[in-house]
Amino acid sequence: MQPTLRKTVFAGIAGLSLAGTVAGCAPSAQQPAAQETPSSASSSASETATPGSSALATSGAGYKDGTYSADGTYKSPNGTETVGVQLTLANGTVSAVEITEHPSNPNTRKFQGQFAGGIAAQVVGKSLDEIKVSKVAGSSLTSGGFNQAVEEIKSQAV
Repeated sequence: MQPTLRKTVFAGIAGLSLAGTVAGCAPSAQQPAAQETPSSASSSASETATPGSSALATSGAGYKDGTYSADGTYKSPNGTETVGVQLTLANGTVSAVEITEHPSNPNTRKFQGQFAGGIAAQVVGKSLDEIKVSKVAGSSLTSGGFNQAVEEIKSQAV
């Protein structure tokens, strides 16, 4: 085969392979899409229904509407730190977030404060299952505690 023909044949086969792969990913009408099972983290937690919503009202994503709270822990150079997370859910979507800072030193206070100031832009309006943050407003370690608390909240909201 000539080099140009070989490239054309290879590109055609690769394109068909990709199309078959993408088509295989689409859920069929006969098979329901798989649902993720939330995992739980070992943290303290509480649930409170918000005014005007019911903790019994179920959202489209399988999570109950309401306001949920959990604490998450993470390691910093100064030791184990804790951050409090409160999420309000409506139809499986985060409608509000509040962070309760638990600083053990000035550096933790600084980074948890930066995190608290920037987290709403990262999570409000997103599905609970979409939330996993890595760095918010220059704070990367606080994200570990936040993500741990979100996992606990997922288990509360089912």
